[in-house]
Amino acid sequence: MHRRRFLGWLGVAGLLGAVPSVVLARPKLSLERSADIQPLELSEAQWRERLSKERYRILREADTEPAGSSPINHETRPGEYRCAGCDLPLFSSRTKFDSGTGWPSFFDHIEGHLLTEMDLVLLIPRTEYHCARCGGHQGHVFEDGPEPTGLRWCNNGLALRFVPNEAG
Repeated sequence: MHRRRFLGWLGVAGLLGAVPSVVLARPKLSLERSADIQPLELSEAQWRERLSKERYRILREADTEPAGSSPINHETRPGEYRCAGCDLPLFSSRTKFDSGTGWPSFFDHIEGHLLTEMDLVLLIPRTEYHCARCGGHQGHVFEDGPEPTGLRWCNNGLALRFVPNEAG
């Protein structure tokens, strides 16, 4: 078990009885993997060989990069954002917006390419999401995004690879 998850579970035991139920609200997302996506399972050694140290920390250990550190945050060209671990397309540039948070943010994702789970690390439940192919940690989704979804998929820039459209 990752240290991050262990600490979250330790703290949640005492917190759940003291936190009002409204604080426990989080986006209710029921995401399923597309039938055409086969899970990619590699050993820890294979992931370490495949990824830089920084990308390994984020994708495999659920770390977070510093706000404002990713050049992808400022990317405005048309294209798609793919998982840096396995190259699965996760977001279209049409859904990217400037959230003012310092991390690349999207109001929607490519259906069937992300999976979610509860994250209790900060002792307040959040919805963490992962690549549906390799399980790589991408970020968290919040209910403070723009229409039409009202969601903000807040992503680590190092967890993504931007591929511009060939036409422009």
